[in-house]
Amino acid sequence: MSESKIAQKMPYVQKAEAGKTYAWCACGRSENQPFCDGSHAVTDLHPVIVKIEEEKNVAWCGCKQSGTKPFCDGTHSTL
Repeated sequence: MSESKIAQKMPYVQKAEAGKTYAWCACGRSENQPFCDGSHAVTDLHPVIVKIEEEKNVAWCGCKQSGTKPFCDGTHSTL
């Protein structure tokens, strides 16, 4: 099984749009962090698809190690 690369040791905090579907990069290889650009094709990893129901600020996991993927749970502070 492929390992995720750490994209950054902090979350990507962004405003998410209501009703929009996001593809969060799980492999850490995307040039479009925190979202998928297809770079996972050389791995056995896949993006996490999530639909945001209401507009809100989201802390997307940047270290790719969160226990609550695709959202940050603070795991980056232990790396």
